[in-house]
Amino acid sequence: MRYARLSVGGRAVWGRVGERDVHLLSGSPLEGPTAPDVIGTVPRADAHWLPPVVPPVFYAVGMNYPRHIAHAKAATPERPEVGYRANNALTGHLSPIVKPAAVTGRFEAEPELVAVIGRTLRRATRAEAREAIFGWTIGNDISARTWQHQDRTFWRSKNSDTFKPMGPWIETDADALAGTTTLRVNGAERARFPTGDMVFDPYAYIVEITKHLTMHPGDVLWMGAESTCHLEPGDTVEVEIDGIGVLSNPVLLEGNHS
Repeated sequence: MRYARLSVGGRAVWGRVGERDVHLLSGSPLEGPTAPDVIGTVPRADAHWLPPVVPPVFYAVGMNYPRHIAHAKAATPERPEVGYRANNALTGHLSPIVKPAAVTGRFEAEPELVAVIGRTLRRATRAEAREAIFGWTIGNDISARTWQHQDRTFWRSKNSDTFKPMGPWIETDADALAGTTTLRVNGAERARFPTGDMVFDPYAYIVEITKHLTMHPGDVLWMGAESTCHLEPGDTVEVEIDGIGVLSNPVLLEGNHS
């Protein structure tokens, strides 16, 4: 099953995504044991996609692929550890990534698998962690590297508005770790890697997180990337993960968008 959030009449509405249409729902599929009712239909071609979930907590993994660790000349992590990102950075499928006019140097994309949590968890076992994943979506971790090196934290280099495209939907039936992640810019392939080739998988992270923190339905866990690539205004960047779909976003320069 595929679930998305759309902008309909100026408000956010959940939908169940079909081959041609999106069936609008009366509520969130993450809330309660009863499935929401269908209240309308929108053609997929006309859908205005929002981030498929606005997470209570936005967890993010760094340095979780061996090739990325080697490229960065970093130490391989000894245990699963996470950071955080800001919800204001989220944007949806087909919405622009806006490069701030003040950004110089490398402006990079990182294609990431995203786990969406569907249950409240504390001190989860590995089996409970696996069962708690409602579904999977796709993220593109945009980074302004000069700001990243200038600042003490990632507050603007990774958290500026539009720097975290996510979508297009949540896929509940994918074997997400078994496929391939592909990054394309203007239709040209720039990176390809096995999605599951991680130092620690999502379940290990959930077990570690919930030793100390309660996870809630709607929380997301971005799983890191093996490769990055540079973007310029005018580019269109696509992240495809087998079994989930394709997240596509144009890149615009600040001041050149409506």
